[in-house]
Amino acid sequence: MSMEAHADGGHHEFGFFRKYVWSTNHKVIGKQFLWSSFFFLFLAGLLAMCIRWNLAHPNTPVPIVGKILFGGDGAVRAEQFTMLTSMHGTIMIFFVIIPILVGAFGNFLIPLHVGTHDMAFPVLNAASYWVFWLGCILILISQFIGFRNPDEAANAGWTAYATLSTIAGPGMTFWLLAMICVGTSSILGAVNYITTIARMRAPGLSWMRLPLTTWAQFITAILQLIATPVLAAALTMLTFERMGFNFFTPGGLFETGDPGKAMVHSGGVILLWQHIFWFYSHPAVYILVLPAMGMASDLLSVGARKPIFGYRAMVYSLVAIAGLGFIVWAHHMFVSGMNPSLGMAFMVSTMLIALPSSIKVFNWLGTLWRGQIRFDTPTLNAISFVAMFVIGGLSGIFMAATPVDIHIHDTYFIVAHFHYVVFGGSLFAVFGAIFFWFPKMFGRMMNNTLGKIHWFLTFVFFNAVFFPMHVTGLWGMTRRYADWSFVSQSMDEMQGLNRMITYSAICLGFTQLIFLFNFTWSIWKGKPAEANPWQANTLEWTVPSPAPEHNYHEIPTVHHGPYEYGAEEQKDWRAQTESGGAAAPETGH
Repeated sequence: MSMEAHADGGHHEFGFFRKYVWSTNHKVIGKQFLWSSFFFLFLAGLLAMCIRWNLAHPNTPVPIVGKILFGGDGAVRAEQFTMLTSMHGTIMIFFVIIPILVGAFGNFLIPLHVGTHDMAFPVLNAASYWVFWLGCILILISQFIGFRNPDEAANAGWTAYATLSTIAGPGMTFWLLAMICVGTSSILGAVNYITTIARMRAPGLSWMRLPLTTWAQFITAILQLIATPVLAAALTMLTFERMGFNFFTPGGLFETGDPGKAMVHSGGVILLWQHIFWFYSHPAVYILVLPAMGMASDLLSVGARKPIFGYRAMVYSLVAIAGLGFIVWAHHMFVSGMNPSLGMAFMVSTMLIALPSSIKVFNWLGTLWRGQIRFDTPTLNAISFVAMFVIGGLSGIFMAATPVDIHIHDTYFIVAHFHYVVFGGSLFAVFGAIFFWFPKMFGRMMNNTLGKIHWFLTFVFFNAVFFPMHVTGLWGMTRRYADWSFVSQSMDEMQGLNRMITYSAICLGFTQLIFLFNFTWSIWKGKPAEANPWQANTLEWTVPSPAPEHNYHEIPTVHHGPYEYGAEEQKDWRAQTESGGAAAPETGH
C-alpha cells in the first residue's frame, strides 16, 4: 500500500491501547519518550538534591524524603552517597537527555521535517521505545536495591569503571542490563532516523534544504549507529565478567607446564574498560549536545527573523564535530599513566574539536546580529543555550591541556564544565524547543509569562549552582566525597560556598515545578494554537496544530530552504512549500 493510500483510504480508527500504548505513529512515540524523560528528570533531580544536601550538611537527615529513601534517621551514609552519584549521572544522561533530545524530538520532528507520513520502519520505531522502557524498569529496580541495601547497589559511578563494577552488588547487574536495553533502543532508533532522512524526503527537499534540527538528528544517528555497539560489547563483557569470565580484572600467576615459562600472568586488562567506554562516551557527549545545537539554530533563526548565518558552514561543522569526536576519547584518561607522546596527540585533537564548535557560535551570533529579535520564551532559551555552551566550551579548553587536567581531574571543575554543556546547554535548548513545538504536539500554546519566569529563574539559579563549582574545583574539592566537613574545619570558605550552591540547587529544582505546571496545564487549558503561530518556514508549520495523524494529506513539494526570512516587506517569512522568490535553491538562504 502506498503512503498516500495509507494516509487516506487505508485509514481506520485504533482502540486506546493501539493508539496510545503500542502505537506505531511517530508523534505518539515521540510524546511517550517525552513523558518518560520528564519522569526520570524529576527522579534524577531528587537524587541531586540529596547529594547537595549531604555536601552542605554532612551526616544530617535529608528533609522530607530522607527517612523514606534512606531509612534510619534519614541521613545519607557514605555508601549511599556513592550510589546517589552513580544513579544521578546514569539517569540524567541515558534516561533523560538522550531520550528527550533524540527519542522525543527526533521521533516527532523528522517525518514532519522531511515531508513524509511516518518513519521508514514504524514497528521498529515502537519496539525502540518499549525496549527503552524495559531498561527503565531495570534501572528502577537497581535504584530500589540501592536505597534499601546500599552495599548491594550499583555504586561504581555512571562510568562503571572496572574493577569497582565487577565487585559491586546485584544492583550493578540490573544496571548493566538496563544499559544494554537503552543501547539497543538507540541502535534501533538510529537505523530508522538515517533511513527516513536519506530515503523519504519530499520532492525538492535536497540535503541542503533540510532544517538544521534534522541535520543534527541525522549526524547524531550516525554517531549512535557507530559508537553504541562498542558500548554494548563492553557492557556484555562486563556482564560476563560478573559471571566468572575475566576481561578487565588483573589476575595472578599460574603454572603453564613449560619449564622455560613456568609462570605467566592471567586475567584482564584494567584499562581496557576505560578505552572501550570512552570510545563510546565521548561521541555520546555530542549525542547529548548536537540535537540541541540543531534545535537552537532553528529557534534563533525564527526568533531573529533572519536566515541562518552560514548554513553550509553550520552543516559541515556538525559533520566535523562528529568526526573529531571519535579520536579524542583518551583525554578522559590523562591521569591513567598514558605515554606522554600519546597524550600529546589526544591533547591536540581535543583542542582541534573547539574549531567547528566555535564556527557554530560565531554563526549563531551572526544570525542574531542586527536581527529583529523577538524575545519570546523559545528565543530566550536558545540564547541562553549559546551563552552556557560558550562557558562550558571554554572550560573544556583548560581540561584539554594535559598538565592542567592532571590538577583538576576528578574535581568539581569537571562537574561544572560538564553541567554547563549538558544542563546549561542541552536542557536550555530542550526547554525552548518544548515551548516552540508544543502547539504542533498538543494544539495549544504554553503560557508565555510563566515561560519567561521559568527561564529567568532557571538561568539565575543554574549559574548560582554551577559557576562556583569552578572555584571549589580549583581549590581541590574532589568529586564523589560524601563528607567534606574535615576539610571545612580549615577551609570554612569552601563549606560556605558549598552551602550556597546547595540552597541555589534547591531553588533550581523547585523552579522546574513552574515548567511542569505550565506544560501540563497548557495541554488542557492553553490558548488554542493556529497552524503557524511562530511564522516559521519549515514543513511542519504547513499542517494544522496539532499535527494530523498521518501528517500530510498529500506529500508536499519543497521549493527552497528552511530559513527564508525577510523575504518581503509585508510578510517576512516564506514557507518551504511556497514557490517563487529569488532564493538560491541549494543554500537555504
